[in-house]
Amino acid sequence: MTNSISPLLAVVGPTASGKSALALHLACQFDGEIVNCDSLQIYKGMDIGTAKPALDERSVVPHHLFDIRTPSEVFTAGEYSRLTRLVLREITERQHLPIVTGGAGFYLKALLEGLFPGPERSSVLRDRLAALEARRAGSLHRILHCWDPPSAARIHANDTNKLIRALEVTIHENQPLTQAHQRQRGQLEGFRVLKLGLWPDRTQLRAQIAKRSQLMFDQGLLSEVGQLRELGYGPEAKAMESVGYKQAQAVLDGRMGLQAAIEETTIRTSQYAKRQMTWFRRDPEIIWLSGFGNEPAIQQRAASALAHFLSMAIEKSSTPRNELS
Repeated sequence: MTNSISPLLAVVGPTASGKSALALHLACQFDGEIVNCDSLQIYKGMDIGTAKPALDERSVVPHHLFDIRTPSEVFTAGEYSRLTRLVLREITERQHLPIVTGGAGFYLKALLEGLFPGPERSSVLRDRLAALEARRAGSLHRILHCWDPPSAARIHANDTNKLIRALEVTIHENQPLTQAHQRQRGQLEGFRVLKLGLWPDRTQLRAQIAKRSQLMFDQGLLSEVGQLRELGYGPEAKAMESVGYKQAQAVLDGRMGLQAAIEETTIRTSQYAKRQMTWFRRDPEIIWLSGFGNEPAIQQRAASALAHFLSMAIEKSSTPRNELS
């Protein structure tokens, strides 16, 4: 009895690089179904500020793991991995190509490589760390930078929840979180993966981010945030503290002007894009495409790479097991 190996495509890159456009183009051409790998597009009602694919786009080919949680719910990388693996199996059973796309590098890592069995959360330790941060903002990030520079580079200084968890694991395991992650378990099995990455010119990317930030507010981000707050999702909901939503709330509360909010959204999004590019650049398996995902030349290069990958996958799957090295 032979083990079936199915192809899997991942389309990655920084925000505003056109990942959704490229994924949709390839899905239409190669019988694909799109699987979300964005940490915010999973939330219901958060459409404009997350640049979620429009409903008419999602009706062209099947889209998965969009609108599956409310903004007040916590959604972990481990949970993402478990749900996505189920979805991948369902797609392959339909003999379609799963296309995972998004900029959440840690989610993708959890899906493909698994996560190490981290320690249970300690309320006592977490409260002490939170109190330390409350007394002196930035303390947790400085401590993490001393103990585990790679994790500090990956986690934003204002992301208290992730900082606390990183330090909690480091203290409990008596080693940096980066080293602990090397004991990962449960790698994804049964799939051969092709990773395509978009790498636009940085000046052009920043211009695209500025254009998108303006468009979000023009298209009604303030109204979207107002509706979410009426439903009870305020600043205490972690998702509502994300870039764009945080600035929109400041406008609604009278703490920031509209133009200032747009400019700050552009700056914060550009900083996030830089961190994404730093994360993905470390992955030697990614085939980089120097441009945006909606450019015909980039789409053609991606389609050629995918066609070659699929032909090789078919060739390998048809080779008798005793001929495989």
